[in-house]
Amino acid sequence: MSVLDHKIDFAVVLSVKKANPNGDPLNGNRPRQNYDGHGEISDVAIKRKIRNRLQDMGEPVFVQSNDRKNDEFASLRERAAANPELAKMLSSKNSSSDEFAKIACKEWIDVRSFGQVFAFKAGSSSSSSVSVGVRGPVSIHTATSVEPIDISSMQITKSVNSEPGKDRGSDTMGMKHRVDFGIYIFYGSINTQLAEKTGFTNEDAEKIKNALVTLFENDISSARPDGSMEVHKVFWWEHNSKLGQYSSAKVHRLLEVKREVEEPRTIDDYTIGVGELDGLRVEVLNGI
Repeated sequence: MSVLDHKIDFAVVLSVKKANPNGDPLNGNRPRQNYDGHGEISDVAIKRKIRNRLQDMGEPVFVQSNDRKNDEFASLRERAAANPELAKMLSSKNSSSDEFAKIACKEWIDVRSFGQVFAFKAGSSSSSSVSVGVRGPVSIHTATSVEPIDISSMQITKSVNSEPGKDRGSDTMGMKHRVDFGIYIFYGSINTQLAEKTGFTNEDAEKIKNALVTLFENDISSARPDGSMEVHKVFWWEHNSKLGQYSSAKVHRLLEVKREVEEPRTIDDYTIGVGELDGLRVEVLNGI
């Protein structure tokens, strides 16, 4: 496998319909909004979904969510210590940070893609503290809606008892929030200089691209019912050099999404266009 030898930029157009794409815990779990009323999905949430898709593809992932983990480890330290080489370093007082990072990048695709901070305290006489930072080549922006979003809120009640011997708890209230409809866009880039440091390959880039196309597969929850979030287009620009012919900002501005009606309700109410730059070809992939 060859290390990535050319810069890559990408953009994803997705829709949200009657779902909460990314709740804000500091605001009652309402869908995230900026000060202009546009919806947002954090880059952390997007990376979580990419990691989940990579797991579904059978790729080894270091940062696994508790409800999706495919091993028996209860912490990141335990997962790291399961690697014999890293286990030796975790118990050594003079381990090399560069060597630790190199082994971790080789072992887990999300570490060599997004980077990772390994910060473990000394837990026993046989273990030492570790503080290793890895910068990953794949950077992702926060997704932002094309238009300001409308948020609907619904009050829900509890209709069953949690404990025996108590009256039916139907008076226990809660709230659910959702975005009625919105088109979101997020951008990203893959840097070759950082790819050389982490060992990120051309094959890894293809796996990231496939994960973006299928981003919301196996991502259902009560806040995001199956089919309520959909990837419509993935735009993938591959430059012909390590530094790239153009800046990422200039490439990302090529994408244009415009509404065609006063109150859009479906993706068909928008036109999606992409401009051109000399010598830079774009691959356009449809969501599944």
